[in-house]
Amino acid sequence: MSSVLKNWIINIVVITIVLMTVAGYIDSFQLAGVGAAIEASIILSLLNAIVKPILIILTLPVTVLTLGFFLVVINAMTLSLTAQFMGDAFNISNFGTALFASLIISILNMLIQNFIVRPLTKK
Repeated sequence: MSSVLKNWIINIVVITIVLMTVAGYIDSFQLAGVGAAIEASIILSLLNAIVKPILIILTLPVTVLTLGFFLVVINAMTLSLTAQFMGDAFNISNFGTALFASLIISILNMLIQNFIVRPLTKK
């Protein structure tokens, strides 16, 4: 198995766990179950690979003016887009919830990647 595929699968697992955690604590952020969380993780990772770089380039002046904070808004946009693709299996009630959830998801993802995944995958 290539290292790129292995890293992508690890990322999907981490995002799935993070999405389920956030759904457990935020009432207006709902997932239908583990399958929905896995599907949302796959869609979110594809959007982050394809759509997010385009959005970053298009909004670069705003991102620079806000000292990078606008990246959280872009993350919220990709999270909301994921929820729209999934229909009833994944529901975010409003953009404020998506913004808050994307901030929490980013922090949890960073912590898990830095303190659990990287130490375990070092050679």
